[in-house]
Amino acid sequence: MSKIGVVRFPGSNCDEDVCNFVRAKGFTAEYLWHLDQFTIADYEGLILPGGFSYGDYLRSGALSARSPVMKSVREFVSRGGPVLGICNGFQILAEAHLLPGALVQNEKRRFIDDWVELEFLGKAKFWAAEHPNRMIRLPIAHGDGRFYADADSLKKIEDQGQVWLKYRGNPNGSLRDIAGVLNEQRNVAGLMPHPERAIFDWMGGVDGWSFL
Repeated sequence: MSKIGVVRFPGSNCDEDVCNFVRAKGFTAEYLWHLDQFTIADYEGLILPGGFSYGDYLRSGALSARSPVMKSVREFVSRGGPVLGICNGFQILAEAHLLPGALVQNEKRRFIDDWVELEFLGKAKFWAAEHPNRMIRLPIAHGDGRFYADADSLKKIEDQGQVWLKYRGNPNGSLRDIAGVLNEQRNVAGLMPHPERAIFDWMGGVDGWSFL
């Protein structure tokens, strides 16, 4: 059975939700600790889950981006392996410069816990590659989720088709309504909404099911 690595940092709190999602889709889920490195050939994909790594005491994701495990994550990415960052995981990948842009404090400086409507613009090589819907609905829960990039970087992201998801009804002030982005090779993807919290009807929606 194919194995997905779930990278845990001090303060990760959506890791078990992600593992349950991975198992529900028929994969084996295996935790990877932030202080360890791993054999990249053992995994089909990696997921960096949400939470508050290191308490977000510096910048969200900044300390985790420098953890030893990220050396293996970078090697996995360089070999074309698919990596997904959800919420805090997205912040970590941006801080590690594996994804463009940055995630900064929400426009109104408040934590947002809500459901949002989203539109797919780009297509990742692995994550949600065959999603049946262009318009989807997922939950968000973040205080530092506003996507930011300087004008030149923003133009490059858009021109190269690296915008993965956009909000319909921007909840946090993200530039150009961006909710998720891809790297140039399309094997690394990050988004602020939580697909793992929308995989069964009892959760309030199932649009997250096809992300894996």
